[in-house]
Amino acid sequence: MPDASSPYAALIEITSRPETVFVEGRGSWLSDASGRRYLDFVQGWAVNCLGHSPPLLLDALKAQAEKLINCSPAYYNEPMLRLARLLAEKSGLDQSFFTNSGAEANEGAIKLARKWGSLHRGGAYEIITMEHGFHGRTLATMSASGKPQWEALFEPKVPGFVKVPLNDLGAVEAAITEKTVAVMLEPIQGEAGVFAATDAYLRGLRALTERHGILLILDEIQTGVGRTGRLFAYEHAGILPDVMTLGKGLGGGVPLAAMLTRYQTACFAHGDQGGTFNGNPLMTAVGCAVIEAVSMPEFLAQVAATGDYLASRLASLGERHGMGGVRGRGLLLALDLGREIGPRIAESAREAGLLVNAPRPDSLRFMPALNVSREEVDAMIAILEEVLGRLA
Repeated sequence: MPDASSPYAALIEITSRPETVFVEGRGSWLSDASGRRYLDFVQGWAVNCLGHSPPLLLDALKAQAEKLINCSPAYYNEPMLRLARLLAEKSGLDQSFFTNSGAEANEGAIKLARKWGSLHRGGAYEIITMEHGFHGRTLATMSASGKPQWEALFEPKVPGFVKVPLNDLGAVEAAITEKTVAVMLEPIQGEAGVFAATDAYLRGLRALTERHGILLILDEIQTGVGRTGRLFAYEHAGILPDVMTLGKGLGGGVPLAAMLTRYQTACFAHGDQGGTFNGNPLMTAVGCAVIEAVSMPEFLAQVAATGDYLASRLASLGERHGMGGVRGRGLLLALDLGREIGPRIAESAREAGLLVNAPRPDSLRFMPALNVSREEVDAMIAILEEVLGRLA
């Protein structure tokens, strides 16, 4: 039993949190209740793509809140339609279904694939997913994920997910049967520690799924909306999926996600899918502002350039301290520490005023705002240098 007098006692404990309470954020910086500032290279797990409380989002929220906050998903609203058009124009896919979280978007993608399989592939329902993949925390998305620590959790899980190693095209082909309806993966496995599907592998998957008449679903919840230096990560491989999910950066800090698909696979009938707050005008107005800003060519070029700079600084830091290399693309990067000291480094960095994430014991993950400055990158490296020096 928790201490009832504790200010944290009314929350169900789902993770280990420091006692720091954040009260304000601006750009790449957070401030806690005591007024101390922290340089934030987590940004809500790649959510705050334009940093904390950017004026662009505040303006969009204020303007829309003064007009219409919510009506009902049983009706159209103007920002919902505008965001759907923007995403269709930018992605090459045709239609969107909006949700409140990435897990909901992935749940929708799984349901869509199974409905499509029932209509067009003789009742096929199995989806091939990747070992160590992460697709969310609903029961179906946990079942689709490949986290070893989840294997015995919340049994019995949703059946119908076949796991194969990432970047092994032969393993995917060997797993395809008459029951297979789709292959689903992240272009970069963020929660696993930033491990990328190669461009050649993604091209091979596209060709393989087309040859077998099954769907390719890309979970771009962490990689989409400019994170890799392109608006969508699949652009690096020069392919187009049948279904794509977006979240995190799509709302720039507010709860907004989407499932996109082609006309040929948009097979939901009335009543198959829905959600009370899905596509509400307040959130989709923010999504419009985010997409319009992030999709600018000069903005994406800056993300790629800053990503290269961050990667080079991390590589130099790693070399000085006898660590491994840098993984990832754009501004979704990981530093291989070469030993299991990630949680210690993350904790020491927080004490020194820097927020970084250790997705696995031997790695640090970096997900700063897409408009992070080189000066802020240098400040982050300086803090890590000091922390590593103390730990050594």
